[in-house]
Amino acid sequence: MSNEIEHFFERQEEAVSLMFLENKADELTDILVAALEEAFEILLESAPAGTVH
Repeated sequence: MSNEIEHFFERQEEAVSLMFLENKADELTDILVAALEEAFEILLESAPAGTVH
């Protein structure tokens, strides 16, 4: 893994930790839900039409 990618994940971990410390669980939940929705959209776009049920 390149240093740039490692630093990106380290910054994400720091941001999540800070949100927990600041008691911002609702905001973190919103971010996670949005990320899941985006991931499902990407999966639906890349899956052949006949395989999604």
